[in-house]
Amino acid sequence: MRRGEESLSSKSDSKRSLNVAIVSHAYYPQYGGVSEHVHHVAGELRKRGHRVTVITCGHRNSCPAHEDGIVRLGSNILVRHNGAYANLTVGWNIYGKMKRVLREGRYDVVHVHCPLVPVLPLAATRTSRDVALFGTFHASAKSNAGYFLFKPLLQKFHRRITGKIAVSTPARDFVHKYFGGEYRIIPNGVDPDRFKPDNPPLEELMDGTLNILFVGRPDPRKGLEHLIRAMEIVHARSNSPVRLIVIGDGPRRPSYEAMVADELKDSVRFVGSVSNELLPRYFSSAQVFCSPATRNESFGIVLLEAMASGVPLVASDIPGYRTVVSHGEEGMLTEAGNHEKIAETILLLLSDEKLRKEMGTKGRQKAFQYSWTSVAQQTERYYFDVIDAKVESRS
Repeated sequence: MRRGEESLSSKSDSKRSLNVAIVSHAYYPQYGGVSEHVHHVAGELRKRGHRVTVITCGHRNSCPAHEDGIVRLGSNILVRHNGAYANLTVGWNIYGKMKRVLREGRYDVVHVHCPLVPVLPLAATRTSRDVALFGTFHASAKSNAGYFLFKPLLQKFHRRITGKIAVSTPARDFVHKYFGGEYRIIPNGVDPDRFKPDNPPLEELMDGTLNILFVGRPDPRKGLEHLIRAMEIVHARSNSPVRLIVIGDGPRRPSYEAMVADELKDSVRFVGSVSNELLPRYFSSAQVFCSPATRNESFGIVLLEAMASGVPLVASDIPGYRTVVSHGEEGMLTEAGNHEKIAETILLLLSDEKLRKEMGTKGRQKAFQYSWTSVAQQTERYYFDVIDAKVESRS
């Protein structure tokens, strides 16, 4: 029996404190769904009395020298993968450094996000010993060449994971297709106290123009090109002035800016990355939020952020989004990649303020089901379920 397991299992959950390492190659200062998940669950677990260390990668010239509760190994680079830019940690002896950090940390729980992905997550999965090892699977796609080619090797590491988590049914089905296993679905979340309808809108956007908001890295699978084409129709047919606000940055941003027709240059605003403080105000400044992703979205935290802000949605009718949005309730689902359908749906919502308010209210109500407090409680419960089962099997 691992040191400390017996004492942990003998206390009620409300009094048990765990030493937890959360490992993720995606983390601040880079914004994204996994970064948000790691940051907020870590914070909520700390509120519940647990000691939590986030182990992640460095970002050149953009990380402070010292951060409480964060250990950084190597450096992050972006590589093209699966219709997007993926994180990859590079550096000298990442596996050796990870092994040392985990050994010296004497953790009760090591929780790895994307646990079979090289380099940083897989290093933690490979080097974790005598610990309750958890893995959260975020990805969803039709296929994965890496999983297919390296399945015999990865299967061995997959079996080490004692607590397997998927953020949605599509994410579970995707990893199960290659490796099997039982998974507990614990979704992504949102902070409804941060994203809320009464956040003050940005004054420069309150000029009588109807705002359509897009938030995400400009990658092919996010479908931004279809939204830009849809804006040509919306701009031509709308009875009111309209504006598309694009929040997010990445290597392909200039190519998307070049897609905007000359007559739309004043109606499409590329903002780039924004601070955590400003982001909720952009949602409060929008009449419609649009996420036209075409594939490989397992959930969509940005949908929850819009719902919590009381903003109706226009989103692609893809499996990952159907787990969050009910068509005709919190928003409208449209055919992925069809810019004409996207435009028609946006125009419908822009022309009906009553419908927008009804959908925004329903979205706000639904968002509370996905609060980070709830997600952390589910995660904590699973930690104890696995630890208790492990102790009982050895007694």
